[in-house]
Amino acid sequence: MRYVDAFPVEANGQNLIYLRDPEGLTEQSLSVPHHVYFLLTLMDGQRSVGDLVEGFARQFGGTQIAEKQVEDLIGQLDEVCLLDNVRSRDLRMQREADFRASPIRPAAHAGQSYPPDEVALRVKIDGFFDPPEGPGKPGVPGASPVKALIAPHIDFARGGPCFAWAYKALAESPPPDLFVVFGTGHSAERLFVLSRKDFETPFGLLKADGEVIDRIVAHTSQDLFEDEFAHREEHSIEFQTVFLKYLYPDREIPFVPVLCGSFHEMVQGKHSPMSSSVVSEFVDGLKQALSDSGKRVCFIAGVDFSHVGGRFGDTEALTDDFVQGVERSDRELLDASEAVDAEGFFDVVIRECDRTRVCGTSSIYTMLQVMDAERGELLKYDQAVDLESQSMVSFASMVFY
Repeated sequence: MRYVDAFPVEANGQNLIYLRDPEGLTEQSLSVPHHVYFLLTLMDGQRSVGDLVEGFARQFGGTQIAEKQVEDLIGQLDEVCLLDNVRSRDLRMQREADFRASPIRPAAHAGQSYPPDEVALRVKIDGFFDPPEGPGKPGVPGASPVKALIAPHIDFARGGPCFAWAYKALAESPPPDLFVVFGTGHSAERLFVLSRKDFETPFGLLKADGEVIDRIVAHTSQDLFEDEFAHREEHSIEFQTVFLKYLYPDREIPFVPVLCGSFHEMVQGKHSPMSSSVVSEFVDGLKQALSDSGKRVCFIAGVDFSHVGGRFGDTEALTDDFVQGVERSDRELLDASEAVDAEGFFDVVIRECDRTRVCGTSSIYTMLQVMDAERGELLKYDQAVDLESQSMVSFASMVFY
């Protein structure tokens, strides 16, 4: 099996596991019963069809499954390119070649996560600002520049109003010369991944600042484009570009897209990310490149916080006590962020052993290290609860001055 996102769904009265390809090699998807999903977990490239049959029988008390059934399942997985084989590798190479050759990063989630039509999308986002969940319409820009934002990357259906709180603060400040957007690289293998592509949105292109990107590259020994294909389907930056072009449809403000991979190794090792030469070199290089550019920068971290419950592997029910415990942990992270304390933020993650699966650790930490803000202000904290799967995702908006 290739790496896939797997989560429980209910369809026609059946409890199934939905399999989604995070790289988007194919638009086809597959939903399977739980006993079939167990078979998929055994497909590690080391077991034969006979081994899978035996493993199934051991797991389900001697229940037999025919080799033909397993072979048919393998055929279905191959058709939707979920197997790590020649077919999926060839397709990936073709998709990657097409992506690298294009100067534009297409709006991958238009028509799925938000309307592809400019007018319909503007009406939808306008509604996110409406009280009581939204902050109200933006006022006239003031004199105090916003240094940075934390905004969600959860889908607009659940997090739209929370996005609006962050972007209202931005709309009410003088426009910067440059945006640097840090996004969670859900499928990124490298710690930091750049792209020189302009990002397509229904409101027009948000253009990459090639000059600043070249400066960043010059200040680091890392290949910051090796994993660029990870940008193709990643929504954490795409959603921020949609809001930026919503705010500035007629203004050309360039940006730098930075996907941040997992800091799991540093969490497990319980040491500061800055002790990693990869992290420290990138942070120092980015700061120097931005200083050399002479541009006034606004940073944005497109992140979510805790991911807990059945969909994410927890067995504990979403009781009030459990949810309150998650919120207390989130609030500690937010407090450290408000204090612009990168090490304090990461200390909370280490202490909790990332038990709530914070989906933004690397982006927030990197932004806190790079920016020169003096203070942050929490604007909104929210939780999206799915009672059916007993799961919850938390997210927040914060502004820095």
